[in-house]
Amino acid sequence: MARGWESKSVEAQQEAAATRTAAAPPPGPQDAERRTQVTTLTLARARAQAELRAATAEAHRRMLEQAIADLDRRIALLT
Repeated sequence: MARGWESKSVEAQQEAAATRTAAAPPPGPQDAERRTQVTTLTLARARAQAELRAATAEAHRRMLEQAIADLDRRIALLT
């Protein structure tokens, strides 16, 4: 019995996915740690940005701007 073009397409997609999975080495523990650090820093930056929008005191605004700049620098080093 002949297979339809849909089943061939699905089979090709499954083979392509298996090839991509086999070609890429699994992430190591250092990669996972780095991703965790980037996520943590990104969340801290988002919180500082939200606080900056609500800040009224000039000294507080400067402190938050410096914190955001430092977080940006640290994120850039990890990526």
